[in-house]
Amino acid sequence: MSTSCPRCGQDASGKFCANCGSALKGAECPDCSGALTPGAQFCHHCGAALKGASPAAPSRVPWVVTGVALVAVIALVLFQASRSASDVGPANTGAPMGGAATGGALSAAEIVAMSPQEQADRLFNRVMMYASEGKADSAAIFAPMALQAFAGLAPLNVHQRYDVGLVAMVAGQLGRAKAEADTILSGNRNDLLGLTLAMRVAEQAKNNASASDFAKRLIAAEPAERKLPREEYQFHSSDIDAALKEARARKP
Repeated sequence: MSTSCPRCGQDASGKFCANCGSALKGAECPDCSGALTPGAQFCHHCGAALKGASPAAPSRVPWVVTGVALVAVIALVLFQASRSASDVGPANTGAPMGGAATGGALSAAEIVAMSPQEQADRLFNRVMMYASEGKADSAAIFAPMALQAFAGLAPLNVHQRYDVGLVAMVAGQLGRAKAEADTILSGNRNDLLGLTLAMRVAEQAKNNASASDFAKRLIAAEPAERKLPREEYQFHSSDIDAALKEARARKP
């Protein structure tokens, strides 16, 4: 039985769209066997790109940001960003936008042709890729670009605000990250991404009492919230799982 691909709209059958390569209902990741969200072009569990996925389609890699790793990354970013411009110039920024995390380098014309959301996604991937690899100077260069790109998407949804919060933390802008967490939680005090981001911000600010409070709220809210059909929960499931593990490990 054929159906319409949720990404490109073409008639499709089986587990993957023959036109754009996106996952269809019931598809599993060929690398980790995790269940895929219809329309996905990257695995929400392991981040693997799906074979046959269109390189021109928007793609965001779900970066898992653990508390300890993020603290180390932010410290390194702040140290590197304080160096002179000659130390962090364009020669050190790596491959053109697109790179390994987004499926290949893109030409200037292709970048200009992207939608604002695609540009924001590409920059988010670059920042998080560099941060995860310890390339703090490059992360510090691309973070302001990513924040500016997301600003052009206003009003932001929860998924976008969470991404902005992660980039802001990498850039050392804890006030901005806290503001994004507060805004998410003002709409739903039990939002798992809002609580995860708020806990991370409190940990980085060395506010143990606040971090513990958000950790407790995250643990309490998770069972009911995870039952909701929210795409951002599926996309960031690994990040939520990592936050829950750390929350449960916190000392009372």
